[in-house]
Amino acid sequence: MANFANETVIYPFTAFNFAVEIEVPYLNPKLCSAAFSECDGLEMSMEVKTIREGGNNGQQIKLVGPYNFGTLTLKRGMTANFDLWDWFGAVLEATPSQVRDDLRGNTKVVLLAPDGETERARFLLKRCLPIKLKAPALNGKDGNIAVEEFQMAYESLSLKQP
Repeated sequence: MANFANETVIYPFTAFNFAVEIEVPYLNPKLCSAAFSECDGLEMSMEVKTIREGGNNGQQIKLVGPYNFGTLTLKRGMTANFDLWDWFGAVLEATPSQVRDDLRGNTKVVLLAPDGETERARFLLKRCLPIKLKAPALNGKDGNIAVEEFQMAYESLSLKQP
């Protein structure tokens, strides 16, 4: 019989405390001071290729296919920091070789414990490109905060454990 008395209980991580670090060396070592209220799109999937063997109707062979990565969506209250707008503008004005090499960024999404300091997990996104930048909806009747939305594509995603 197993002894569970000395095992530590593992609780799920909370989703409200995280930091985002975007680095585009060509523009600025670190963009936008990691001040986001929402982060979504940390995902990867793999296509599975199915092969049927002639005469063997009861079995399929599953092979590894290409990997796909999601689109990271970030939302934040708009401030006087226009780094994301500058990055998007630089990509619009750049030559194809600059977009291929200079204007790719690397992003780290750090999941923190409720104390705000202890790192629980770090997601590493490589060769990121801005693909959508949405200005906040403006409405004079509401007293809401102006929230902008930013989306970026990335070529790889990995998890670094603390």
